[in-house]
Amino acid sequence: MTAQRDYAALVQQGLSLDLTRGKPSPRQLDLSNVMLKLPTSYRAADGSDGRNYGNLQGLRELRELFAPLVQVPAEQLVVGGNSSLTLMHDTIVHALLAPLPGAARRWVEEPEITFLCPVPGYDRHFTICERFGIKMVPVPMTATGPDMDVVEGLVATDPSVKGIWCVPKYSNPTGVVYSDETVRRLAAMPTAAPDFRIFWDNAYAVHHLTDTPAELADLLAISAGQGHPDRVFVYASTSKVTLAGAGVSFFGSSPANVEWFLHQTSKQSIGPDKLNQLRHVEFLGDAAGVAAHMRRHAELVGPKFELVDKVLTDRLGGLAEWTSPKGGYFVSLEVPHAAEVVARAKAAGIALTPAGATHPYGTDPADRTIRIAPTYPELDELERAITGLAVCVRLVAEERA
Repeated sequence: MTAQRDYAALVQQGLSLDLTRGKPSPRQLDLSNVMLKLPTSYRAADGSDGRNYGNLQGLRELRELFAPLVQVPAEQLVVGGNSSLTLMHDTIVHALLAPLPGAARRWVEEPEITFLCPVPGYDRHFTICERFGIKMVPVPMTATGPDMDVVEGLVATDPSVKGIWCVPKYSNPTGVVYSDETVRRLAAMPTAAPDFRIFWDNAYAVHHLTDTPAELADLLAISAGQGHPDRVFVYASTSKVTLAGAGVSFFGSSPANVEWFLHQTSKQSIGPDKLNQLRHVEFLGDAAGVAAHMRRHAELVGPKFELVDKVLTDRLGGLAEWTSPKGGYFVSLEVPHAAEVVARAKAAGIALTPAGATHPYGTDPADRTIRIAPTYPELDELERAITGLAVCVRLVAEERA
C-alpha cells in the first residue's frame, strides 16, 4: 500500500507541471536573444535587398552554412519559415495535387495512399496523414532504426506505399540513431511505387548531449548512388537551435525534386523572410558557430536528461524500461498500462503526452509507451514531475498486481 500513500501525498501537493511537448526552455531561448537586434545589414552576400520580394529558394549564404549539417548540397537546399512541419505538410499537399518526378499521376488520383510509420514515432507526422486520409501502417523500431525486413517487404509488394516517416538521428521519442546498414537498405530497396519517398525529418541533426556526436550516413547521396536520386526528402529547422517561434527551416532533395517543389511553392509565395535568414547567418556564422552554440544548449539540457535517468533508476528499477538518449529532446518510458499511468499523473497535476500519441491513430496496441519531454521545466520542477510520474507507475503496478 506504499504506492497508494505516496500517490495520496502527491495529489495533496496540488502540482501543475507540464511534460507534454519538447519545447526549449526560456534559458535556452535566452542564448539567442542577441538575434533580436539583428541583422545589422539588409544586404545579402550577393548584394540583393533582403527587405524586398524574391529568392524563393533562400539566401545562398544560409544554405551553404547548413548544407554540411543536414547533408544536402547548398544548391539542392530550400530555406523555409520557422517550421519544418509546414514544409512536410506542404510537400504532401503538393504531391496530392501535382505529380512527383517519376509519378504516373497525382496522389489524389490514387485509389489509396499508404505511409509506413516507425513506432514509437512522432505524433505530428501521424496528424498530417490523418488530415489527408493517408493510411498509416506501423513498423516496429529497433535499436538501429525501423525493422528493415518489414519495410522492405511492404514497399516491394504494395504500390500504394508512397512514403515512410523517419526521424533518423536521436529519433523522437526513442533517441535511436539509424545505423549505416539501415540507411543503406533504405537507399537500395526496390519499391513497387515509382514515386515512393522517404520523409527524412532530421530534426535533431545538431542536438547532441555528449562530446561524441552520433554520425549519420548520408541517405541522399547513397540513394543517388543506388540509382534512386529522387527517393529522399530531407527536412530540418532551427526551431530548437535559435528562437523556436522565429527560426528557419530546410527542405532538401534531388535537383528534380527541388525544381518540382519550388514550382509548386511559387504559387503560394513570392519569397521568404530574408531578413530572418540574414539574422541567422550573422548570429551563427558558420558550422563551428553552430556547434559552439549547441554546446551551450547541451550544458542546459544535459543535466535534465541525467536527472530523469537518475530518478527513474532510483524509483522504478525493475518496474519499467526507458531510453537514455545521446541527443535529441525526449525520453521514451515503457510501462504496463501506460494510458492509466498518464491518467493518474493528470489527476495529480502532471500533464503528459497521451499514451497513444507515439502511434498512428493515437492507439498503442501494447499500451506501453509514454513520451517524456524534459527540456522545458527547470530542474526542481522536473524532479518533482518525474518523481510524481514514478509514483503513478508504482501505483498502477500495485493495483494491477
